[in-house]
Amino acid sequence: MSKKYILALDQGTTSSRSVIVDEKGTIIGMEQQEFQQIFPKSGWVEHNALEILETQLSTLKKVIQKTGINKADIVGLGITNQRETTVVWDKNTGKPVYNAIVWQDNRTADICEDLKKKGLEDHIKQTTGLVIDAYFSGTKIHWILENVKNAREEAEKGNLIFGTIDSWLLWNLTDKKIHATDYSNASRTLLFDIENLCWDATLISALNIPKSMLPKVKPSSFHFGDFILEEHTIPIAGIAGDQQAALFGQACFNKGEAKNTYGTGCFLLMNTGTELQFSKNGLLTTIAWGINNQVYYALEGSVFNAGSAIQWLRDGLKIINSAEESEAFAKEVEGENPVIVVPAFAGLGAPYWDMYARGGIFGLTRDTGKNHLIKATLESLAYQTKDILIAMQNDAETPLASLKVDGGASANNLLMQFQSDILDTNVERPKIIETTIMGAAYLAGICVGLWKQEDILSHRKIDRTFSPTFTFEIRERLYKKWQKAVERTKNWID
Repeated sequence: MSKKYILALDQGTTSSRSVIVDEKGTIIGMEQQEFQQIFPKSGWVEHNALEILETQLSTLKKVIQKTGINKADIVGLGITNQRETTVVWDKNTGKPVYNAIVWQDNRTADICEDLKKKGLEDHIKQTTGLVIDAYFSGTKIHWILENVKNAREEAEKGNLIFGTIDSWLLWNLTDKKIHATDYSNASRTLLFDIENLCWDATLISALNIPKSMLPKVKPSSFHFGDFILEEHTIPIAGIAGDQQAALFGQACFNKGEAKNTYGTGCFLLMNTGTELQFSKNGLLTTIAWGINNQVYYALEGSVFNAGSAIQWLRDGLKIINSAEESEAFAKEVEGENPVIVVPAFAGLGAPYWDMYARGGIFGLTRDTGKNHLIKATLESLAYQTKDILIAMQNDAETPLASLKVDGGASANNLLMQFQSDILDTNVERPKIIETTIMGAAYLAGICVGLWKQEDILSHRKIDRTFSPTFTFEIRERLYKKWQKAVERTKNWID
């Protein structure tokens, strides 16, 4: 009997990755390739969608080649992706009409203000579970139609289609045949009714988007179409936005279970089961996934700048050469750090939702050095997570027993210990921190019958649990200082 494998793609904000997962849920090969970040104006962030496709296909081919597996033994393909990032392309030529507008981009703040003036805030919250913010896809589509020459005219003729990155990859992997997305990605567009599972006519009309542009919406574990790799047919059988995929990969299947992913942003999600739960504290209600004819929901808090804040230390300030170095430099600062960094480069996400906030550094003195700055930037990830967790516990009316963590920065022991200390909660890191891409692999594997959902629990192994050491007084003092700093970054842009 030959072994069976799942191929999983993780199209992230700064890189494209491909992995091969064996029947035991072990990653046997991984390839990764970064791509260009484009910043045409202050607050604008773009990607070249063709470069995204190229890097994704390149890593896909390389990982198969390097592992040396037989292509015929790949029984399914899963996709996870940076969410909200918006591509509009010509379905006849296959070419995007404009660069992909990235989730971090805030050029559509004025369009958001118009939606507020139209009195749509309550409708949007009750229908989509979201808030009005430049973060989501709907206003980005509208911007492209209004600002790209001939775009609206071509869209009205039915020639242009929209997709989040999963749809863009799916369309290309299926030889331009399948224009679809899954429930989790659709729920991030500002256009999708998350209870009735359909595109909302009121919001499509308010943003003046032709319905013909929108993809069909399917469950997350579903046979979307086939990828023909040479003479081999591989079913594309799982799709989920990166944060929902990580929740699935962490086996947070039960109501009240939560995870935090430390990626470009920081995303805390709590499974709320099969019933919608709306937030009173600035969190989002989102679809976690659709599987076995059932839709599951989650509460979500988003920190826009986490790993990207570490990247800023490397690429912007050039005070570290790699993200891994940050831990060693931060350890040089003994005791409490007098410096606070609020990395609101693209505004503040949950629970503040301030598009006009900007980053700040507080507590500088003559003896402040780069180590203080590095440590404060790392600590900002933990503080922002606490902001969200407080809101989440209030909404769910239940304390969190422990926090499951994953993503690149979860490998940083100093940060994970500080996270545990500032939360006063155990922080649980699995041996495989690549839970986002594993979530996509599992969704695909379940669809093609390679695994059952309960198998994932047996695959999951704990690497380390961090337990809190701070006294109540230390925790409160530090957190108050953070809150004071956040207040001073708000509403910076007039």
